[in-house]
Amino acid sequence: AASSAQRLPSAAAALRAHPATSVLKGLLDCPVFTIMYAELSEKVRKGGGESSIIRHTQKNRKLLVRDRLRLLLDDEDFLELSPFAGLGLPYGDIASAGCLTGVGRINGLWCVVIANDATVKGGTAYPITVKKQLRAQEVAIQNRLPCVYLVDSGGAFLPLQSEIFPDKNQGGRTFYNEAVMSAMKIPQVSVVCGSCTAGGAYIPTMAEETVMVHRIGTLFLGGPPLVKAATGEEVTPEDLGGATLHAKVSGCVDHFASEEKDAYDCTRNIISTLNFQLPEEEEEPARRRAEEEPLYSSEELLGLAPRSYNYSLDVKMIISRLTDGSRFQEFKASYGTTLVTGFAKIYGHLVGIVASNGQLLHEAALKGSHFVQLCDQRDVPLIFLQNTAPAAAPTLTTTQAETNSNCLKAQGSMMSAVACASVPKITVVIGGCHGADSYAMCGRAFDPNFLFMWPNARVSITAPDHASSLLPYDSKQVGDVNRMLTEESSAFFSSGRLWDDGIILPQHTRKVLADCLDIITQQQYQMSTEKAHSSLLRI
Repeated sequence: AASSAQRLPSAAAALRAHPATSVLKGLLDCPVFTIMYAELSEKVRKGGGESSIIRHTQKNRKLLVRDRLRLLLDDEDFLELSPFAGLGLPYGDIASAGCLTGVGRINGLWCVVIANDATVKGGTAYPITVKKQLRAQEVAIQNRLPCVYLVDSGGAFLPLQSEIFPDKNQGGRTFYNEAVMSAMKIPQVSVVCGSCTAGGAYIPTMAEETVMVHRIGTLFLGGPPLVKAATGEEVTPEDLGGATLHAKVSGCVDHFASEEKDAYDCTRNIISTLNFQLPEEEEEPARRRAEEEPLYSSEELLGLAPRSYNYSLDVKMIISRLTDGSRFQEFKASYGTTLVTGFAKIYGHLVGIVASNGQLLHEAALKGSHFVQLCDQRDVPLIFLQNTAPAAAPTLTTTQAETNSNCLKAQGSMMSAVACASVPKITVVIGGCHGADSYAMCGRAFDPNFLFMWPNARVSITAPDHASSLLPYDSKQVGDVNRMLTEESSAFFSSGRLWDDGIILPQHTRKVLADCLDIITQQQYQMSTEKAHSSLLRI
């Protein structure tokens, strides 16, 4: 934004002017969400538990998945995706859905990493595991990021095969995506660092380059027990599908690694051969030095996260703690004020911000449609800060019906603008995410490049305690539906089912947005994108 852009107001001044101050005291007064966040974070970091970790490291002589990432990545700057996925599901808790996914730098290049955690159910793939892997591939496709698979899995969980195998967006889609990504010139590298059985065996054999670890990695459709059952022959896993066999005889892998550390060194070398022309190292610090910290500390965002969903906090208080120098060039400031739109910079990246500031009324939706199309025309990435203000839409009079109809038409126009905008989109749910407003504000169904939630956020068709707006006034179901909405709208319920890319603490939002913008920008440095071709086929 221009240097003359307005500075945003202080939190104290805005709170004094806000009528709902007593209700919107924030998370600092009630740390239940942050406590739950910390407890679940600790739970997923333990993976499958102490006994599974001991068996994995001592008996099987393998590295833990996070230790593998430390050897593979340049640093600790890893944007982990959906760490709470798999918690609270009908078939039990599957910590991190049995795999770690995220985006980190390898030899300076942002790459998507999909890494099985074999301490969780032996690396068995559950329906949520498949869903999480497919989402990571989607991130790689949408942002043209190289994809690295660390394979250590025993295959699908057979009792739930009907939810893993047959449908379009289930297990087979992983291999379909690999072929399509290869044709799109999105590089894929695989490391076989454990068991790789049944359907999982196709992941490394369809990757463009594959590394396999001696005496740890195995690769076959059916293991030794199946061979014995079918033929009576006894064979060791190493003889049936070890690294020596596949590197020397079958050609299924391209690089032999004598130990795990060598495998990750080899993978880093492979990434260094990809045809990306990254900026010179001295250019990056110069850009980072050019950005300014917000005038107001990002730490204050924890206290500004709304706890009540009957009011909407002045969203400029949030924006002022995210943007460089707290600068914000507002667009249509006096029109449709329940939606705030404008330009700003975050870590030097120019962005367009669309932020909920109340109910998405007719004028606000028209303004949002105009601004989204403006950013699309200028190739400016969009950031949506979503906080739906729940409100009933009564039609007791002809005038009310006409008002509602106009609002519907305007929201439909904004939905079309958001859906058709070709620029990258990042959504952060800072409060409520309810009804049609969530679509117009680029909810999950509208395919943002990334979508994150604050721990206090709620996602549902209508806000808890507002079921009466959808049911007859005297309906006996209202109480039951409100209780269901309260339970199922929780951010942790949502994240457990992979309806987002992860829950982030409010004070980390600026850093997460900066990483996402860096990741989105990288595709412009890929040199080999012009010529279309078929996917790479192995000999």
